[in-house]
Amino acid sequence: MRRRTFRGAVAVMALTTAALMGTAGSAFACVPGDDRATGTVGNATKCKDIGLGKAVDVSDQLKVTGGTTKDQYLTVTGVAEGVTVAAIVVKGGNEYNTYVPGKKGLSAVPPWEKLHAPMVGKDFKNVPQISHWFACGTKTDKPTETATPTTKPSTPTSTTTATRPGPATSDTSVAPTSASTTAPAAVPAGNESGTGGGLANTGFDNSWLIWVGALLLAAGGGLLALLKFRRKASE
Repeated sequence: MRRRTFRGAVAVMALTTAALMGTAGSAFACVPGDDRATGTVGNATKCKDIGLGKAVDVSDQLKVTGGTTKDQYLTVTGVAEGVTVAAIVVKGGNEYNTYVPGKKGLSAVPPWEKLHAPMVGKDFKNVPQISHWFACGTKTDKPTETATPTTKPSTPTSTTTATRPGPATSDTSVAPTSASTTAPAAVPAGNESGTGGGLANTGFDNSWLIWVGALLLAAGGGLLALLKFRRKASE
């Protein structure tokens, strides 16, 4: 009896162990449901939980649609300038999917559409609601632009310039008029009329008397010659 009892107990333990192993296997099964993702059983809330201790959380640097606790999917449509995404974690239930840009068919740059948590339910056919998600990566700060100060031209200080006195001017000096006057050429004294006289010019021109005298002499000579000719003719 004791042998039969012992054998029965061993059989029951074997069946129980097999049932427990089957239950455990079912409990720890993880079906990503997406060829682009790697499914993991458990929880992850920080980058170091997925082996990216040197990365930082860049979730706020992503432009997304969905991803709330009422959604089943998360779609990333853009990434801020200077940010590199190393991994995106989407959790639901007791498992999470890890997406790595550029790996397993996921494009290196967004958009990354319909990211979700591992499958649940009978035969793992259902997409669960998202409990939370986060993204890890690096962020490069833009270099600070140094504003070039605008230098204003310095205002020249007022200086006192010593003015040298100009040449003294007589009170009787007359300012030149706008119309220029041309002085006539100087004529030598005593020769204003061209007679060549050495006496001062008194305003009386006597050159015509010389011509009158010459004419009278010529007329007198002619008259004498005529009288002499008539005397000879009368003899």
